[in-house]
Amino acid sequence: MPAQSLLQFTGKSIYCAVANAHIDPWIPVDRAIITHAHSDHARWGSKHYLAHKDSEPILRLRLGQDISLQTVEYYEKFVINGVTFSLHPAGHIVGSAQVRVEYKGEVWVASGDYKLENDNFATPYEPVKCNVFITESTFGLPIYKWQPQHEVMSEIDNWWRQNKSEDKASVLMGYSLGKMQRILKNIELQDKVIYAHGAIYTLNERLRQAGFDLPELTLVTKETDRKLFRGSLVLAPPSVDSSTWIKKFAPYSLGYCSGWMALRGAKNRRAVDQGFVLSDHVDWPDLNTAVKESGAEKVYVTHGYTSIYARYLNENGIEAGEVHTMYGNEDENEEEEVVQDISAGTEAYEKHKESLDDEVIIDTKPSPKQSQKEKSPSGDLGANTHTA
Repeated sequence: MPAQSLLQFTGKSIYCAVANAHIDPWIPVDRAIITHAHSDHARWGSKHYLAHKDSEPILRLRLGQDISLQTVEYYEKFVINGVTFSLHPAGHIVGSAQVRVEYKGEVWVASGDYKLENDNFATPYEPVKCNVFITESTFGLPIYKWQPQHEVMSEIDNWWRQNKSEDKASVLMGYSLGKMQRILKNIELQDKVIYAHGAIYTLNERLRQAGFDLPELTLVTKETDRKLFRGSLVLAPPSVDSSTWIKKFAPYSLGYCSGWMALRGAKNRRAVDQGFVLSDHVDWPDLNTAVKESGAEKVYVTHGYTSIYARYLNENGIEAGEVHTMYGNEDENEEEEVVQDISAGTEAYEKHKESLDDEVIIDTKPSPKQSQKEKSPSGDLGANTHTA
């Protein structure tokens, strides 16, 4: 019989049978190790959860204050039935983590969602050496190549400034968790008062109460004087588009932050005045950088353009396979402007792969933090957890 894989892809999760632990399960389980607090990776109903400590405020907000939750620091090791786990920065959103799993000398890493660019809020991504790397590929096509963050933030600043000069409100849409914190940490705060939809306000306040350095927002209510919106910045989730809620800000300019704004026609389909290409996922060059820096002999691609990216890796000497999971229905994926015809993605792949290969920069130096001594976590992830 062939040896059982250290991690398996089941109908429930990414599963470690030896530890009887699940990574980002999409149905309730006994032990759930969570990469980050977005709804497609952190779901309600499991008996015990474990996540990075910075994810705690949002996990309790979304899953319930009374959930059984054990938190750990980055690089802190915890052992379950002889399997050693640790969490490492993923750079996707606050508290996001890659899960490193080691057993009998074999190392797997489940990336969750991630990005390589430092957003000045989430702990920046760090590569983790492994035998097998499980990666997302939300933007796994050569057509996706992000401009530097500071350029996008300057575009937002200029858009807001122009709207102020025309006495318009600037209504900026983006995902509440991740995107909005990134924007608040990097734009020029032109006014002391920034207005926010309830979904963004509540999340921002929860993070502020937990000690995170974020500016205070002003909640938009029915009682708010509409004259105050003139020239102001209003932060809103994508769900407000074409809603009655948004009409109170007239006259306004509508902006939208998403990686999908890179696609031709996405802005028009969204009926927005200004699209900003800003994603909390890796683009094509950084996706390839992450895979190569992992040193993995085998790669599994979980969500996004899985078949195209797995094919690319196989053609370039890295054994890869696509797997089907329930990830990818949050954040920018809710607004996905899908390349409906798979031939369009394949054509882009063929056209750009050689030139983009040359642009990937590889730095194989290990992170100095990888050598930190093993720590013991507080708390307990189920009855069979043993800390070393």
